[in-house]
Formats: sequence, C-alpha cells, structure tokens
Amino acid sequence: MSAATATATEPSVSAPVPAPTPASAPAPAPPESHGSVSWERARALAHAAPRPLAARSVALAAAPGLTLAGELSALHPLPSFDTAAMDGYAVSGPGPWRVRGTVRAGTVWTGVLGAGECVAISTGAPVPAGACAVLPLESATSADGNRVSGPPPPPGRHIRWTGEDSPVGSRLAPAGTRIGPALVGLAASAGHDSLVVRPRPRIAVLITGDELDRAGRPAPGRVRDALGPILPALIARLGGEVCRLRYVPDRPAALSAQAVHALRDADVVVVTGSTSVGATDQLRALLAESGARMVVDTVACRPGHPMLLAELPADRWVVGLPGNPYAALVAAHTLLGPLLAGLTGRPLPSLPRVPVHGHARPAPGLTRLVPVAWDEAGARIVDGHRAAFLRGAAVGDALAALPPGWSDGRSASLLLTTAG
Repeated sequence: MSAATATATEPSVSAPVPAPTPASAPAPAPPESHGSVSWERARALAHAAPRPLAARSVALAAAPGLTLAGELSALHPLPSFDTAAMDGYAVSGPGPWRVRGTVRAGTVWTGVLGAGECVAISTGAPVPAGACAVLPLESATSADGNRVSGPPPPPGRHIRWTGEDSPVGSRLAPAGTRIGPALVGLAASAGHDSLVVRPRPRIAVLITGDELDRAGRPAPGRVRDALGPILPALIARLGGEVCRLRYVPDRPAALSAQAVHALRDADVVVVTGSTSVGATDQLRALLAESGARMVVDTVACRPGHPMLLAELPADRWVVGLPGNPYAALVAAHTLLGPLLAGLTGRPLPSLPRVPVHGHARPAPGLTRLVPVAWDEAGARIVDGHRAAFLRGAAVGDALAALPPGWSDGRSASLLLTTAG
C-alpha cells in the first residue's frame, strides 16, 4: 500500500494521555542524552539504534519498495540450458552444413548434430547436442534450403552456456537490498514466486502549529502548511509508509495524547515543530515524562540543529523535526532516513563525495546542508535555502553536507534527493 493511499489526515484531538505531571510533583528529569553530535555521528546513531522489523514472505508483485530479509539465491542455473544468443544456425564442425531441422524458443530439438550438420535456431532456443557454435543468420548463405554455407564461427560463439550467469545456489543479492523492478525480475528468472522481506515501517506524522493553514493563500499572520504535503512522499522515498497524519495544537497535553494514540499502530512517530526551546516547544519535556531514551539530542549542523531521535518502550521511535520546511527536510534525511534503513535491515547508505562550488554562509564548527545541482565540475550550490524556504531543494539534485571549514571547490558528501 502506497503512502498516498495509507495516509489519513484527521482533525486535532487533545485528550490528556498520559496525564501531565502534577504541579506539586518534582519536575521530570531530562531524557538520557548524547548531547549535540556531529552530523555524521547523528546518521550513524540513528541507523544503529533499532532492531530490524520482523521478516515476512510476500509475493513478487508486492515486493517492490521492500527490503530483502535474507540473501536471494538462484534456484536453478542461469541460463538453465545452453542457449542461442543469435538467430541463425547451430552448427557442428566446419561448413558447409546440412540442415537437419529447426528449433525455436520454447521448443527442443532432440537429435544430436554430427560434423557438417546444423539446425536453424532462434535467439533463446536450446542449443542441441553436438553443436559447437551459432552462425548468425546474416552471415549464412543457403543455396536450396537444405544446405548452409558461411564463415565458420569460433567454438562457443553466440552460445550462452548453462550457468554462465549464475550457477545453481549462487548468491544473486545480499540481505538488506532494497527491492526494485530489476530485482523482482531477477528473482522470477531465478525461480522464485515470493521473497522474504522486511516490511515498510509504519509512520505516524504529527504536525504541530497553531499558525498553519492547509489550503489556499494563508490568512494574515498565518502560514501555509508545507510539511503535510511533503512528508508522505518523502517518507515513501525513504522506505516507510504513512499510516496516520494529524495536526496538533501547540499545547503539551494535546501533543502527548496524539503521540501515544499514534503509537498504537506505528513503528515511528514523526513530530514536526516543538523541538526548540520556545514556550510552545514541549516535545523534549513530554519525552522525559514518557521515560524516553534520547538517542540524538540536537545535531551540530545548520539548518535543523534542534532535531532529535528518541526511543520509547516497546521498540517505538520518535523523530523530532524542526517546523521550518527546509530544516525539516534536512533533519528527515539526517535522522529519519537512517532510522528507517536500520528498521528494514538496509545498510547505512554511503555518500558520494564530489567537489562543490559556490557560496554558503559560514557556520563555524557546524556541518552546513545546502542544495546543489550537477555541473561539469561536480556540483554547484543552488540559491534559496534558508531554513523556511524550499526553492533550492525543489530544483536541486542533492543536498551537500559542507564540513566545518569548507571553502569553494572543496569536496563534500552528497545526499541524493532526486529520483533516478
């Protein structure tokens, strides 16, 4: 089921579950924290934190987008018989050759060729016993239909031998491979009707903010919500599926109730906003009340610094994204993407490094994430990437992680963000 069809956008609800700490009780201790970590370390921590979800078997048609839970092996050799790679004649010995019959794809010629004999053959048809090569049709001449001449092909030419691509039992793809169309076709050709996979993690999205309008032009003093439209597609791209999307008022009790309710059928709760230190930013306090274990508590990067990742009991996860759209996009690629890879048993993606050209505002001691587009020299920074502005990310090809001290033309790691 796609993220688009699985998403249910529901109105705000505010039931006090769990109950807020009474005023007379001591303030809850802050969650256990690693403190602000480097951007690279944050990715590694998010990936290593979860155990992979339980595996299950699905039909090939349901496998695209999921992840192999075990290695894919060949149930029979590929090819499974000696196969003609060209239309022409399967020949034995030097020519000219006497034509003894015809074999087409899907049929078998059961005789044995002797020296000076051949059969007409189609691409993909089984090569008969005794044949040493295939003479391409365009190289052959025939005087009467019963005898063929042509330059003698070298032994083995235009024959794909049994098991040449993969012997029976050979490993075709390792566990942790994201399943795409080519892998489904490979599995089918190797004899599989189903695959053992890790399912897509189910994600509940809670969007906080009393100032958000969800349609049309925003009213005075309000802003149009961008994260509601962004997150289902982004989460699907990262390997999850949205099972619930709700808008939550900027009130602690409302956010706490929503989070607990969402966890009933979700592996991960993504909360937008409420991650900073303002009067309405309550997520860290609510995690402390819930006994959360903080895995990542702020990241030394710009934008997206106040992002967080926490573990709740029963192997449930909370990812806190900043409320500004570009900062949230950066944070999702930093924490949510690696977390989903860990939940599905995929390796943490290695990031290509290329020279990056252009100007970026200095961020001493921090990794700066900027959108880039490909050019002949590597990648060039695209304008329009303030924390709340998505123009650069919308037209760019990747996000470049500029390390502290980066200067124009130095290399940087890239997070690829465009489909392809």
